[in-house]
Amino acid sequence: MRIAEALWRIAAERGLHAASLREVAAEAGMSLRTVQYHFGSKHRLLVDALHLLHAENERIARSRIRFDGTEPRGLLRAVLEEFLPVDAQRATALRVFSAYYARSLTDPDLARVFLPAEQPLERLVAELIAAAQADGRTVPGLDPWHEADLLVAGAVGLGGDVLHDRRTLDEVRRTLDYHLDRIFAGDPRTRR
Repeated sequence: MRIAEALWRIAAERGLHAASLREVAAEAGMSLRTVQYHFGSKHRLLVDALHLLHAENERIARSRIRFDGTEPRGLLRAVLEEFLPVDAQRATALRVFSAYYARSLTDPDLARVFLPAEQPLERLVAELIAAAQADGRTVPGLDPWHEADLLVAGAVGLGGDVLHDRRTLDEVRRTLDYHLDRIFAGDPRTRR
């Protein structure tokens, strides 16, 4: 984990192109041989560190998000908030994911790990919307998958805008709330 964390720090600050095995070893306070022994190549390190990053971010998000089936809008907002740089951990994760995204455009092996075909984030959001829809908590006629695609892509993109100082966190939260209000407009139990 120490080696992966060193890679993430480099990726967040300077990009994945700067994360040579030698740089990662120095950042981790280890010898180059130790890093080479554990990973063999930079590509293997990138892939393994990405798997670890997904698992670590999921673990952290699960510890922050309190599941409350009686408040689907609040739960959905909490899930989307995980894509925003609201604290140092999420800002760093978003920077690292952005570095991986850029690299995944030219690395098919990395792309398969970075953007898995089963779309777990979109699936989670779609399932939350579908459950609320089945409970009569959303406006009628929504397509949960289309809404999930828009919400996840929007939250990630808007989070990037916050990192670039194009938008404030408050502006992005208002935009997400606008879309969530639209989805849950038919729910008399939802009050902001």
